[in-house]
Amino acid sequence: MRSARSVLGGCGLPEGDAHDLPDSAKRFVDGGQYRIEIPSVEGPRAMEAVVAEAAARGVAVHRISQGSGIMLLTDEEIGAMLALGRAHGIEVCLFVGPRASWDTGVQAASPSGRVLACSLRGADQLAYGIEDVLRGAALGVRSVLVGDVGHLMVLGRMKAKGDLPADFVLKTSITLPAANPATARVLEDLGATSINVPIDLSLAQIAAVRQAVDAAIDFYVESPDDFGGAVRHYEVPELVRVGAPIYLKFGLRNSPGLYPSGQHLEATVIALSRERVRRAAIALGILARYAPEGVASPLTVSTR
Repeated sequence: MRSARSVLGGCGLPEGDAHDLPDSAKRFVDGGQYRIEIPSVEGPRAMEAVVAEAAARGVAVHRISQGSGIMLLTDEEIGAMLALGRAHGIEVCLFVGPRASWDTGVQAASPSGRVLACSLRGADQLAYGIEDVLRGAALGVRSVLVGDVGHLMVLGRMKAKGDLPADFVLKTSITLPAANPATARVLEDLGATSINVPIDLSLAQIAAVRQAVDAAIDFYVESPDDFGGAVRHYEVPELVRVGAPIYLKFGLRNSPGLYPSGQHLEATVIALSRERVRRAAIALGILARYAPEGVASPLTVSTR
């Protein structure tokens, strides 16, 4: 009988965590090791605040992501966000709208059942999730956040068949995290082009995930309290070195929940968006001091 580690090796996976923390030779297609992502940018006014704060602080923002879903944005709001993205070289990534935590079921609202939160319940809700993506794509969206593994599989097949553009970004949510190399490989095989990993993985664990996949890794340098509230700014140089290509994301500790967002929360969303850019500026300062050789992707209209 083979050992567990030989089984992993036979699957083309790392046989253990990469405790030697090897350099990643992988890169974004433009040669960059890292990109900056500002999450929870819930509408055009919040995105305008991100753009203004980034310009004031000299932060190159490559991607903004939104959590309330395509279904809770008007066509005009989506168009405004995409126009800002084109003007400033920022990828606009929108979450899919339907999810179990907002549905009529009770499990997602229970303490032990919250793991279901961003799943799509039933075939109808799966269809709604596809409709959300098709609507966004028709308006020009080229990047979506996916929280359900079946939905990811369907969207991956839609890309392969030409129902979605070949450059369409399928980004897995932190609610669908890849906690180990095998899970990361499964998500990539299903079509994920950008993969969230848990906020508490060690550098050795992240390096092992990197060995298993070519897709970009998404990592919360600072995470919201409901995901643990880790603040890992001093690890940014090593995250870039072992995790490239990697999106460095900046949530906020001590911040209120925002989803589903709207005009009733707009002032809070804008303030938090500005602070996330400030946190990114702090992390980039650490990177410049300790690893000035780190290479950022250039800003471009490309979503990849």
